[in-house]
Amino acid sequence: MRKNHYFYLARCRDGSLYAGTCVDLEAREMAHNRGSGAKYTRSRRPVKFVYFEAYRSLSAARRREAEVKKWSKAEKEDLVSKCRVRVGG
Repeated sequence: MRKNHYFYLARCRDGSLYAGTCVDLEAREMAHNRGSGAKYTRSRRPVKFVYFEAYRSLSAARRREAEVKKWSKAEKEDLVSKCRVRVGG
């Protein structure tokens, strides 16, 4: 069975959005909230996942992460507000 890989946006306590990738959304969100996730989120806990997209490969999810990280906060907020799950390549 193939695993999905995910691109996600997490809302931090300070209102910022963190973009990342993972294979298990629930475990990754828990890791962020334990302080063992990304350095960026450690001082901004709690975090809540507010958007995700599923991909068949980690490289595709990471490409999407790199793309979205270049966006303005307003563009990321627009993506979250649409809140549709997108299944990608």
